[in-house]
Amino acid sequence: MKVGEELAPLEIAVTRTLIVAGAIASRDYQDVHHDAELAREKGSPDIFMNILTTNGLVGRYITDRLGPSAVLRKIAIRLGAPNYPGDTMILTGTVTALGDDGTAEVSVVGANGLGRHVTGTVTVSLAEGSA
Repeated sequence: MKVGEELAPLEIAVTRTLIVAGAIASRDYQDVHHDAELAREKGSPDIFMNILTTNGLVGRYITDRLGPSAVLRKIAIRLGAPNYPGDTMILTGTVTALGDDGTAEVSVVGANGLGRHVTGTVTVSLAEGSA
């Protein structure tokens, strides 16, 4: 692994089930994440993914790409365009720094049909021989 290296992209189908299951799993019972009619009443065209689900998907992306010995140390993300059912989010990443302590920093972007859903940075520890 080297600075500037790009990780293989990951396509995630944004389904209604994924959005609702992620909200329930993270105990986020806000109606905009499971009730389309109430979401529309609040100005959204449909339900949308919560930040905790996005955070988990970013973590999954990094560990899927860097292998089972990768340990997430920090995830710092910012949301942009919502993830609505029926869209696809494509996660991409670029290695931005390598530490002497065996850590790597990866810049992550998740884009959908509306634009950038998530941007952020992930710090991960790598065991020798991984990635």
